This record gives sequence, C-alpha cells and structure tokens, in this order.
Amino acid sequence: MHPVTGAITKVVVTLVGVLVILAGVVMMVAPGPGILGLILGLAILSTEWRWADRWLDAARDAAKRAADKAREMDPAVRRRRIAVGVLSVVAVALVLSALITAFGWPDLAVSGWDWLQGFSGVVPELPGMSR
Repeated sequence: MHPVTGAITKVVVTLVGVLVILAGVVMMVAPGPGILGLILGLAILSTEWRWADRWLDAARDAAKRAADKAREMDPAVRRRRIAVGVLSVVAVALVLSALITAFGWPDLAVSGWDWLQGFSGVVPELPGMSR
C-alpha cells in the first residue's frame, strides 16, 4: 500500500468511525439504537486500529447481554417502554413542527444561532450574517 493513500485511508476511517460512535452516544440518551451505533463505529475503526477490535469484542458481549435481558423482560413492560419511546419521538416531532410553523424555518434557525452565540463566545458568526 502506498504510504500517502494508507495515511489518508486511516484518517478517513478514523473520522467516520468517531462520528458514528458519537452518533451512538447521542442515541444512548435520545431515541435510537445507541448500542448498535457504538458497535458499528467500533467495527469501522477496527479495520485500521487494533485497540478498536478489542473494544468491539467487549461491546458485542455487552450487546448480547442486553439482548438476553430484553428477551427475559416482561412483555407488558416491554410494550410500555416501546410505547413511551414512540410517543416521545412523536412529541418531539410535533414540538419541532409547531416551532417551525410558528417562527418559520430560516428565522428560527438564525434566531436560535444568535441565542446560542449569546451564551458562548466560541460560536462563530453565520456566513453572510454580520452584525
């Protein structure tokens, strides 16, 4: 393998793997398959990094234990958890739709960005939006 293309491949694989892992971490607290995101990110990283391969084995074991625990769960509890998850996603979608309808998408995005800039000096200006 050529040294330059090998380095570029390693950088790209690392960036993609880390982004997928970060999405998995977000999905651990938000609705979504967080454990699967973590496993997929580690699988991507393990193509270039030996440490990720070891972590992938541990993550697969944890996922298997979680799946076994879910199968042993009372069906009524499982149905309630699924219903709460679906209702949460629907509620968030409705709130976002109402905000977008009430304030309009571009205005909402710009005012939200301005609000965020009020809390942190590191948030950059939007392109073409000088004060």
